[in-house]
Amino acid sequence: MAGASVKVAVRVRPFNSREMSRDSKCIIQMTGSTTTIVNPKQPKETPKSFSFDYSYWSHTSPEDANYASQKQVYRDIGEEMLQHAFEGYNVCIFAYGQTGAGKSYTMMGKQEKDQQGIIPQLCEDLFSRINDTTNDNMSYSVEVSYMEIYCERVRDLLNPKNKGNLRVREHPLLGPYVEDLSKLAVTSYNDIQDLMDSGNKARTVAATNMNETSSRSHAVFNIIFTQKRHDAETDITTEKVSKISLVDLAGSERADSTGAKGTRLKEGANINKSLTTLGKVISALAEMDSGPNKNKKKKKTDFIPYRDSVLTWLLRENLGGNSRTAMVAALSPADINYDETLSTLRYADRAKQIRCNAVINEDPNNKLIRELKDEVTRLRDLLYAQGLGDITDTNTVPGGPKLTNALVGMSPSSSLSALSSRAASVSSLHERLLFAPGSEEAIERLKETEKIIAELNETWEEKLRRTEAIRMEREALLAEMGVAMREDGGTLGVFSPKKTPHLVNLNEDPLMSECLLYYIKDGLTRVGREDGERRQDIVLSGHFIKEEHCVFRSDSRGGSEAVVTLEPCEGADTYVNGKKVTEPSILRSGNRIIMGKSHVFRFNHPEQARQERERTPCAETPSEPVDWAFAQRELLEKQGIDMKQEMEQRLQELEDQYRREREEATYLLEQQRLDYESKLEALQRQMDSRLFPEANEEEEEPEDEVQWTERECELALWAFRKWKWYQFTSLRDLLWGNAIFLKEANAISVELKKKVQFQFVLLTDTLYSPLPPDLLPPEAARDRETRPFPRTIVAVEVQDQKNGATHYWTLEKLRQRLDLMREMYDRAAEVPSSVIEDCDNVVTGGDPFYDRFPWFRLVGRAFVYLSNLLYPVPLVHRVAIVSEKGEVKGFLRVAVQAISADEEAPDYGSGVRQSGTARISFDDQHFEKFQSECCQAGGMSRSGTSQEELRIVEGQGQGADVGPSADEVNNNTCSALPPEGLLLDSPEKAALDGPLDAALDHLRLGSTFTFRVTVLQASSISAEYADIFCQFNFIHRHDEAFSTEPLKNTGRGPPLGFYHVQNIAVEVTRSFIEYVKSQPVVFEVFGHYQQRPFPPLCKDVLSPLRPSRRHFPRVMPLSKPVPATKLSTLTRPCPGPRHCKYDLLVHFEICELEADGDYIPAVVDHRGGMPCVGTFLLHQGIQRRIAVTLLHETGSHIRWKEVRELVVGRIRNTPETDESLIDPNILSLNILSSGYIHPAQDDRTFYQFEAAWDSSMHNSLLLNRVTPYREKIYMTLSAYIEMENCAQPAVITKDFCMVFYSRDAKLPASRSIRNLFGSGSLRASESNRVTGVYELSLCHVADAGSPGMQRRRRRVLDTSVAYVRGEENLAGWRPRSDSLILDHQWELEKLSLLQEVEKTRHYLLLREKLETTQRPVPETLSPASSEDSESRSSSGASSPLSADGRPSPLEAPDERQRELAVKCLRLLTHTFNREYTHSHVCVSASESKLSEMSVTLLRDPSVSPLGAATLTPSSTCPSLVEGRYGAGAADLRTPQPSSPPTSPEPEPTPEADSKKTPSPARATEADKEPQRLLVPDIQEIRVSPIVSKKGYLHFLEPHTAGWAKRFVVVRRPYAYLYNSDKDAVERFVLNLSAAQVEYSEDQQAMLKTPHTFAVCTEHRGILLQASSDKDMHDWLYAFNPLLAGTIRSKLSRRRAAQMRV
Repeated sequence: MAGASVKVAVRVRPFNSREMSRDSKCIIQMTGSTTTIVNPKQPKETPKSFSFDYSYWSHTSPEDANYASQKQVYRDIGEEMLQHAFEGYNVCIFAYGQTGAGKSYTMMGKQEKDQQGIIPQLCEDLFSRINDTTNDNMSYSVEVSYMEIYCERVRDLLNPKNKGNLRVREHPLLGPYVEDLSKLAVTSYNDIQDLMDSGNKARTVAATNMNETSSRSHAVFNIIFTQKRHDAETDITTEKVSKISLVDLAGSERADSTGAKGTRLKEGANINKSLTTLGKVISALAEMDSGPNKNKKKKKTDFIPYRDSVLTWLLRENLGGNSRTAMVAALSPADINYDETLSTLRYADRAKQIRCNAVINEDPNNKLIRELKDEVTRLRDLLYAQGLGDITDTNTVPGGPKLTNALVGMSPSSSLSALSSRAASVSSLHERLLFAPGSEEAIERLKETEKIIAELNETWEEKLRRTEAIRMEREALLAEMGVAMREDGGTLGVFSPKKTPHLVNLNEDPLMSECLLYYIKDGLTRVGREDGERRQDIVLSGHFIKEEHCVFRSDSRGGSEAVVTLEPCEGADTYVNGKKVTEPSILRSGNRIIMGKSHVFRFNHPEQARQERERTPCAETPSEPVDWAFAQRELLEKQGIDMKQEMEQRLQELEDQYRREREEATYLLEQQRLDYESKLEALQRQMDSRLFPEANEEEEEPEDEVQWTERECELALWAFRKWKWYQFTSLRDLLWGNAIFLKEANAISVELKKKVQFQFVLLTDTLYSPLPPDLLPPEAARDRETRPFPRTIVAVEVQDQKNGATHYWTLEKLRQRLDLMREMYDRAAEVPSSVIEDCDNVVTGGDPFYDRFPWFRLVGRAFVYLSNLLYPVPLVHRVAIVSEKGEVKGFLRVAVQAISADEEAPDYGSGVRQSGTARISFDDQHFEKFQSECCQAGGMSRSGTSQEELRIVEGQGQGADVGPSADEVNNNTCSALPPEGLLLDSPEKAALDGPLDAALDHLRLGSTFTFRVTVLQASSISAEYADIFCQFNFIHRHDEAFSTEPLKNTGRGPPLGFYHVQNIAVEVTRSFIEYVKSQPVVFEVFGHYQQRPFPPLCKDVLSPLRPSRRHFPRVMPLSKPVPATKLSTLTRPCPGPRHCKYDLLVHFEICELEADGDYIPAVVDHRGGMPCVGTFLLHQGIQRRIAVTLLHETGSHIRWKEVRELVVGRIRNTPETDESLIDPNILSLNILSSGYIHPAQDDRTFYQFEAAWDSSMHNSLLLNRVTPYREKIYMTLSAYIEMENCAQPAVITKDFCMVFYSRDAKLPASRSIRNLFGSGSLRASESNRVTGVYELSLCHVADAGSPGMQRRRRRVLDTSVAYVRGEENLAGWRPRSDSLILDHQWELEKLSLLQEVEKTRHYLLLREKLETTQRPVPETLSPASSEDSESRSSSGASSPLSADGRPSPLEAPDERQRELAVKCLRLLTHTFNREYTHSHVCVSASESKLSEMSVTLLRDPSVSPLGAATLTPSSTCPSLVEGRYGAGAADLRTPQPSSPPTSPEPEPTPEADSKKTPSPARATEADKEPQRLLVPDIQEIRVSPIVSKKGYLHFLEPHTAGWAKRFVVVRRPYAYLYNSDKDAVERFVLNLSAAQVEYSEDQQAMLKTPHTFAVCTEHRGILLQASSDKDMHDWLYAFNPLLAGTIRSKLSRRRAAQMRV
């Protein structure tokens, strides 16, 4: 019965009222155990028949003969299951069916007679059978539990306290169970009936359309039935536990049939879910137990979804597990429920195939005993049947029961002894056993079974006692042998015996001592080798151990202690306490015994030692432990050897020898050092004599005092003033020296979790960013009056991330706060965390990390000029609001107009905020003091000095390795020009020197002048500033400011309307007129800053924001040159004035060996999109060569001689490299070839060299393996090339980016290469290279003793590399140093440019206003005239003005005016054309520009023919007329070396310049003179990421008569030329900063080629043609914005004049 199937019964109920009302027909028919269902929709269809164990027909009344009552159902199912429960099996009965099918009636029934269901009848029958039991050895206990599963939640129906949901858990042995489910013990059926009634009342029922009392939950009634049987013979109590699970399921339903809504619908969904899961489980179990799968192994896919529902999880054992299960399927007979009834029948049919492997729930030990007793009974019956029953009856123990009494608990040993005691009778029985076949085996089996029963009946206490006895015997034996166990029973070790004498070993290693123990037995104990003639008791080995070494004799004297005597054998080395023994010697406990040379023992005699301790209880402990060392020293001493003295003597000899050798080595080293120093000095003198022979000669001759001219004294004074206020070197010293304090402050901030960041910042006292008083040093007030340049200080920017504030500290304040930070850090461990949190909330002086911050923060400043009050005309200005960093934060609209004293404000629609009329006094003395400060600050700009000459960054000084090159810094630095000085360059300043004429009638001295300033609107201000207000004041009156009301700012919508009107009445003075002409009104915009988080520490401090036009990001960081390995380290001469400059275009190729033996350039991936960048795609393990090609314009100053060395190193996998580390992988390559090459149709100079590169020689894993995905390998290459007339080699350095593929990999072609292949315009090999643009400067050797050289040699300790505590928490953050200075220069330049833009905008606006009002534009408003008047006023010459304010007419421009015109041109082109002042343009070009500017400046009609004549193409660029380059350009325009101006001396006139130009004959003579050696300097150019313009242009190629189409990309200051837009390699570069762009309409008319313009460089002239007129102007703007602006201005004026005509 272990593998019985599930019992399945179906029962059909009568019609209910609902079905009767619908006149339903019965579709169920039952015949025996077969149930048939008819499809009412298709009556002709064959009925479906199902066979079950039972089919109950309960559709009719009880009078029907076939009617199945509740009693019959129980007799068939309930009684059988109850019998299984008494047998010890688990039992389960559950009802299944649709709602209202009669499940609850079948399981629970009703309280009426004969209406009780299976559950009540089974419980009643259970207790009736218990009560009928008469066996006293049987006892029963019954526990019940009742639960319901409602909406997948388990509820306890018997315990009212358990109102919540119970958890279903799973035990590894017990299986699924319900936690905290109450189990109540019952003793009678009445107890069960009461509990059942209370549980039924607590069940969830509800009425539906199909059933008025529909069960809305599954009910599980569990009975735990326990049977205990006491066996009197064995005194054992066995127990059987049966679990009876009686399940009443909720019916499956359809929402449309039941009409369920709301809660009922949710209940129905959960019911259907659990029943669907039950159906899946039944189907899965049936599938597993079906015929085809019965003999197959269980697969992983045979998954039973028990856990999908709580119901199936709890019934897991009852469904296909350890249970006897019966299922009652309740059916509805109505035809309207055909689908549900058919589904129920199918599930029931599937359930028949489920097999349950039920077992009896009893103790395995008891089960085994029961089976063994049955076996004994069977064997006895077998013996009795063969007539041998008397054998077992006679085998009895004397005075005891029979053999079978072993079952009572007799030990098997006694049974066996009883059998052995009757051994005499065995022989008599032997003959009987021979005639009984199988009887001997039966007796043997009987004995074995009885023995097993006896072992099983043995109690636990008896087993413990027997085990303890065996353990005690074993410990006693081991203790006697010296091996004992500790009391905890877990440690086994060797311990000294308590009585037996023994030997223990002594070893040099203390851990090996006393690990061996040899016992000396009574009598003789022999010691010797293993190969002795006789067996040795103690076996030793070694060279000095004899076959029979010695004998230990132990004699016991009359029961007293044993005496052990050592008897050495002949020739054996045996020592006792260091003395060699040759005769028998009595041993005492503790004696040291040495056998041979290496075996050392200590003799122990426990009894002897105990008696000695008793005799001398106060014996002192020996001062030295008795170990191996003690025994050895004892041996040596007794043998007359003093080891300690010998060791000391030997040590003294070694020390003396070491001292002598060290003195000799020191003397030899000192001699070599002196020798090498003398040789180095001699070599240095020899090199100096070769490099500077003239200097040596001058040193030998006494120097004569040279008298300076007045001009030279002026230059010296200018240089002294400039270098006296030179500032940035000292700023760098401050940055380097205070970096350690900044690092420590940041480290403490991170460790204390303060949301504060510290970083260096440079602050300059400009008009846009005046320095706060608390940041100025004490001597600043005194220095300001005498300081010609604005002050720049080093401050600390404190970013308070917690409060969203930014503060600036001085370095002194940082040190003071750092002391407080250290104290706070030291107290951090002692202060509780709550106190620290309280301190974090303090933003006042209590916490050194925080400062108070104002509610309103400065957004920015704007400036409005008042020159329109001179005429007077009203103007509405739209000025930019500029922050201290040069960022435009928004725009401000301000109206300025002159009014009468009683004029009212206009209506702006939103209401005018009138602030009355304020009276302002302009004191001449006060303003003159302010002017004097500004004049001193800006004096250099008015003394005829250009901005170029005010550079303040040294040529090759600090910062040369980072940021732009030195020339770029010099040419773009405007920080030396103070804003005050710039403001004095106002367009109206020239009128000061003239009399106040009728043009200023409204500004008579002494009269009252009233004007109005109206703050209209503010726009484009960021939403991070909430409340916005504006205040304005005069530039010299900071104490008198006018303020508007704050306005709410959202950052969206229309502009903020202030409409604040302020009338200002002023008594006209000379200072007021001066102010109106030259000075602006300062507007300051403030706002409440909304807190927003700062970027985290160390994120953006290393990448400061620069103006986008000047920003050159590091696509790949430019590395320093790799140190040469073969060249000797010589003293690098300091470069002096620059002699000439060239632009180099260098091509780099890596060639790989192909199968045909040729070296082919490796593929280069140009997908980065930036020039001069590419990734080499290389193969692993192939021979390579590196080819480098240098391209430049042909010149006489640059001649390559040979390649001294080509080194590669710094192998890494990141673009950045730590150049401070010594690279061990530097490899010098073998130069294979070098020399000039001459490509066809290219007049440039090409120098190429090639070297072999074996990457395995680097011993770098990065080069030897295949590069992982998304990783790149970087390498630095440096070429040392020797040039003629140069004192040292030039160094070209390039960083390579590489990716290594496997040897046989087919590399993917890059995108650009595929495009080139598709176009067919370029060979692939020409694209497989990486280019680099370099600037080569050849400088003269500077005087080593000059002060400038001494300044460059200064070394300041860089504390940024010093370690501070907690620096590792800064995640790579570094204090800023040299790059901060360069970035600050960009900011200052941007501020100056913004200021110039505002002045220009004001000038244009005023001129337009005057033109619209039909007023004549005074000459004082002309920008050139202002420059002219400025220069004349600064030089002290005041030009007379006519009555209308115009200059007196001149016949022709004199030399001074021409000179000033050239200067104005240079000043105007300085900002846009960096190298303009460095290059000498052709004479005709200078004359044409000079004449053109003179026409504009002087407005003299007499010079217009000259201007028209000078604008011919031949004058602008003569070579363009002839249509060729090279020769014509060389004849007409001699290239001159470009050198920066070294003094404020004005540029020479063209006549002087022409005189300086040497003739060919004189040039030849100059070539014969000995030339001085030059110092080459090559700097790689950073490529700008900003593309000004790109597209196609037509070029007039040299030596050709036609036009060539080229693709041009303008990235200022260079223009890069490509063959096409698909070309990825730069073919030509054009330095726009050293080129002159020219455009002339006459030139186009002469050439009959439209849309052309010319670009002239020092070496060639180029004619370019654009596609259209607009495209040409766009190209002109990209090449030279100033020229494009001038052309557009002329065109607009010409159109305006034509329109007026």
